Amino acid sequence: MKFDRYAIYYTPQGTLAEAGAAWLGWDVARGQTVAHPNVAGLDVAALTETPRKYGLHATIKPPFVLAEGVTADDLQAAFEALCTQLAPVTLDRLTLTPLGRFLALTSEGDTTALNAMAAEVVRGLDTFRAPPAEADLARRRQASLTPTQEANLIQWGYPYVMDAFRFHITLTSKLPKADLPQITAALTPYITPHLPQPFTLDSLTLVGQAKDGMFHEVHRATLSG
Repeated sequence: MKFDRYAIYYTPQGTLAEAGAAWLGWDVARGQTVAHPNVAGLDVAALTETPRKYGLHATIKPPFVLAEGVTADDLQAAFEALCTQLAPVTLDRLTLTPLGRFLALTSEGDTTALNAMAAEVVRGLDTFRAPPAEADLARRRQASLTPTQEANLIQWGYPYVMDAFRFHITLTSKLPKADLPQITAALTPYITPHLPQPFTLDSLTLVGQAKDGMFHEVHRATLSG
């Protein structure tokens, strides 16, 4: 399959992957839709419309178009080589958290090693990234970026990397703030049993975005450094 963009994600495995794929309605590993669960009367399809196409994931290197002169095979080879140099990261747990107007799984514990690993992936694979189009830059700047985020946008093509990075696995679209407590209360008993304690990030996934906008797993690599 040919992809328009590529990215490096952390994609969970095991029961969290299964529960998350059902919640979002898309299994990024299998590249197929999944029936939504019945969760306390929630309109799960509506709640998850925005993050669905990405699948259950945490962004490590954001989606990018391949640079001229490189191929998807080149990218995969470099990705696999990089993962042999990166060590697994263990944190205390994942927890359901409101971030602004959406809900996500965030990591608890010392994130120093996690943030350093993410920065190394952004830096180590950046020669494969084509510069963003002016329209993409303008769209990002609508979010009133901080000076640090603007510098990241210019250097790395995305504002929320390096010092502005925060590991999170998005579970919903933007929601009315007044609805967050109710939706959190309904989602908690569904997702909490699948959250690992401790949480070990021991692999990364190269993903590609197809013509229809949906993301698919291309290759999962173990962190063996």
